[in-house]
Amino acid sequence: MSGVDLATSSVRDLNHALHALPADTNDTSWTIDNPDGAHAIAVGLDGELDVTINGHVGYYCAGMNKTANVTVNGHTGWGIAENMMSGTVRVTGNASQAAGATGHGGLLVIEGDAGHRCGISMKGIDIVVAGSIGHFGAFMGQAGNLVVCGDVGENLGDSLYEARIFVKGKVASLGADCIEKEMTDEHRAQLKELLDQAGIDADPADFRRYGSARKLYHFNVDHADAY
Repeated sequence: MSGVDLATSSVRDLNHALHALPADTNDTSWTIDNPDGAHAIAVGLDGELDVTINGHVGYYCAGMNKTANVTVNGHTGWGIAENMMSGTVRVTGNASQAAGATGHGGLLVIEGDAGHRCGISMKGIDIVVAGSIGHFGAFMGQAGNLVVCGDVGENLGDSLYEARIFVKGKVASLGADCIEKEMTDEHRAQLKELLDQAGIDADPADFRRYGSARKLYHFNVDHADAY
């Protein structure tokens, strides 16, 4: 296991060392201490690495992640796992705005709460939040799953495409073209799999499902007031 102390090393040097690892490296377990809210820690990883960050991080931690497993033992700033491709990113605390933004794949788990625009423009990522999220969750979400075990702010799923949303708690309001949909056995099985992967103990029967009404795919003057 390799350890890096950001009290004495720079984020630039850390990321360079992670990027420089050969594909067949045995040096796959890394521990990062004293992040002290620094931005862009462990971004652009492309390898089967296990990276544990002990402390709070700033913006865009684990952005563009591919294959790696990243755990943040603390809170995160904006854009955790932004544009994530695969692998797993876990936050043991709370996440700020735009968690999982534009993510194409992989699993993002937030054990606390997440801020506004969680899952904005998500494109295939799975996001599981044990707590609550702010407004405009899954705004313009194209594909993937957003699971919220707590409450949700206003305008959930605004301008949604085909991303799926599961909510256990209260929803303040739905955004344009987002509606509640039937929760079938297939959806409950899918949700249980996501909860199990995230390590969250919750009953899928307690959740409601939301999705797109598919009225905004193409401009229609009859629906102009919804745009």
